[in-house]
Amino acid sequence: MNAWRRLLLAVVCGVAVAGVYAAQPVLEPMGRDLGVPTELTGWLVATGQFGYLMGLLLLVPLGDVVDRRRLIAAHLAITSVGMVLTASSSAAWPALAGLATAGVFAVVVQIAVAYVASASPSAERGRNIGVVTSGVVVGILGARVATGALADLWGWRSVYIVLALLSLGLAVLVLAALPTETRVTSPVRYREAVGSLGGLLGQRAFLTRALIAFFLFASFGTLWSGLSTPLTGAPWQLSETLIGLFGIAGLAGALGAARAGRWADAGRATPVSGLALALLILSWAAIAQLPWSLWLLIVGIVALDFAVQAVHVSNQHVLTATYPDHLSSAIGGYMVFYSLGSALGAAATTAIFTTYGWTGTALLGSGFAACALVVWLAVKAGPRYGTAVAVPVRGRGAPHSAERAPDAEAGTAS
Repeated sequence: MNAWRRLLLAVVCGVAVAGVYAAQPVLEPMGRDLGVPTELTGWLVATGQFGYLMGLLLLVPLGDVVDRRRLIAAHLAITSVGMVLTASSSAAWPALAGLATAGVFAVVVQIAVAYVASASPSAERGRNIGVVTSGVVVGILGARVATGALADLWGWRSVYIVLALLSLGLAVLVLAALPTETRVTSPVRYREAVGSLGGLLGQRAFLTRALIAFFLFASFGTLWSGLSTPLTGAPWQLSETLIGLFGIAGLAGALGAARAGRWADAGRATPVSGLALALLILSWAAIAQLPWSLWLLIVGIVALDFAVQAVHVSNQHVLTATYPDHLSSAIGGYMVFYSLGSALGAAATTAIFTTYGWTGTALLGSGFAACALVVWLAVKAGPRYGTAVAVPVRGRGAPHSAERAPDAEAGTAS
């Protein structure tokens, strides 16, 4: 896969996830305009996450059934519809419906990652996944910078209009620039692809990585969905534009972890994940200083996003190497836990802050990070698997088995 196609898919991922997270730096004016009480504004982000969850369960398995290139284009086009609905809403319910729609079809990210994994030789898989996944983080964090600036200039609705136009343009580019997939294995039926998700839940190699993702992104969502409220209040009283600029700090950390894919290719996924999770816990000590120091907050943000990206890329590398016959289902199932964790963090952070202040928020985020580290320690302490991983698929006489690559075995340490 050449650099241009990697870049295109990274941009696709960035724009898709931006629609889910764009509300974070403008929760206060968006909630006020739509009549949402302050303690419930976190649901403007959580709704997109729950939509994302439904897409992971129902739409991502389609990537093992039909041409992923066309699926990517279709998802982008429908995402733009959700953006337009959100931008044109005058009340909470239509806006929530638009955000849910955008969330459902933002799972184009997982289709894109599966496309990259399928098109990459094994020696370059981690590197290519790392590049494309960096687009996700650029979208999440870069959206905060753009959202703040656009909201100050033209209001929060302009953000969703821009995202709608970008989604449509990318849908056209994908059809023009990406080749039709050549698959090593034959596509399965949709019912079988969905059924394989249940089989994955019985696999310790899958479940441990999924649980790490759940707590990892609960910690991530706690910070980014809760950050705007204390920064708009005393003593800082920052504008949406300035709040959005904190995304640059997160972006620096996340891009610094882009090398995680190369580390995973070298068989170091497990130690990298453990060190990154320890760094995630430490980052909250700096983030907790928000009421007194913005510089320590910035240091904490850089460390947190570096840690999150390093663990996320390592997890996906391990899973794509372990389940090559079920790339979309494995990634989609993993991202179900990502989505649930992000939604939990987004919904809980505003409620905790309202009751316990930023100290409570910091304890919540660090607690989620500690839980992820506990799961990682269980992975290290557990028994190793054999050389094959079987994924039961409904409707077939025998389960699919995938010979595990050496890097996957080293990466799971299970």
